[in-house]
Amino acid sequence: MIRQQVSAKDVAELAGVSRTAVSRAFTPGASVSAETRAKVYAAAEKLGYQVNNLARGLLTSRTGLVALIAAEIQTPYRSSLLAALSNKLQAAGKVGLLINTDRSDESVAQALRQAISYRTEAAIILSGMPDSSLAEMCLRNGMRLVFINRNEERPGTLRIRLDDAVAGRQAFASLTAAGCKRLAFASSRAGTPSLEDRGKGFRSMAESAGVQILEAASGMTSYRTGLDVGTQLLTAPERPDGIFCATDLIACGVIDAARERFKLRVPEDVSVVGFDDIDQAAWESYSLTTFRQPVEDISEAAVNYLSEAPNDTPQTVTLASQMVWRGSIRR
Repeated sequence: MIRQQVSAKDVAELAGVSRTAVSRAFTPGASVSAETRAKVYAAAEKLGYQVNNLARGLLTSRTGLVALIAAEIQTPYRSSLLAALSNKLQAAGKVGLLINTDRSDESVAQALRQAISYRTEAAIILSGMPDSSLAEMCLRNGMRLVFINRNEERPGTLRIRLDDAVAGRQAFASLTAAGCKRLAFASSRAGTPSLEDRGKGFRSMAESAGVQILEAASGMTSYRTGLDVGTQLLTAPERPDGIFCATDLIACGVIDAARERFKLRVPEDVSVVGFDDIDQAAWESYSLTTFRQPVEDISEAAVNYLSEAPNDTPQTVTLASQMVWRGSIRR
């Protein structure tokens, strides 16, 4: 037997008030007496009534639904950012809808169209991977947009960036200060703005110092990529003794390649620096020196922006990444 959902009419009858009074009792700021609100809440509790925010949103154009558009959601950094965003959204009375853009076929656009059909009011694009056409689709349908680590600026949007180039320069300075003479940069072929900027910062410091660096890139941003580029770099005629990796996952692969495939010691034979400060970076087997992404600050900036009144002026927030010293680099 299928049970009928409890309606506002059921609550009104049990509380002995009008249907309008029930609506007012559950509307923030609406005029209703304390006695009436108490009766409504007591009846709702007894019946197990929940406000239909989706139906209300269809009338007010404020459903509280926010699309989280992301690629590589299985990676530790991306999953931690999604968790932080979800928590902040829920605390602000909003609900996140995840759209995975790893696939490049029509299914991604179809998922976004379905989210739009539910009057999703905003979208947060978490990386440089999703095609710009998805952002255009959001804007055409009146959604507010937040770009995270993405070089895209449109009217009425917020762009949240990290000082990736600064981190790249600091990584170079730290490795040279540790006595490393042959430096390298290891990355993937994802080509996201954040990865590119980390490489640019590292490269610019090397050029200023007159130092020739090795570079290797392969595949997507993954542990397997770290093994591959680590093997490539460590079989070079002039084997590097200091490697800056664009992400921690790549760094973990580089460290395992050094130890397991070439029996090298980290950091005595080769020092390694990563980026993200994922949980695995603190594992004793890696003890990875890295740059910590300010996940909480990123999430707070995004949700605060979506909670404010709309503004046509594009905004940019630049946040700093903190270097976390561990045992993968010589002191």
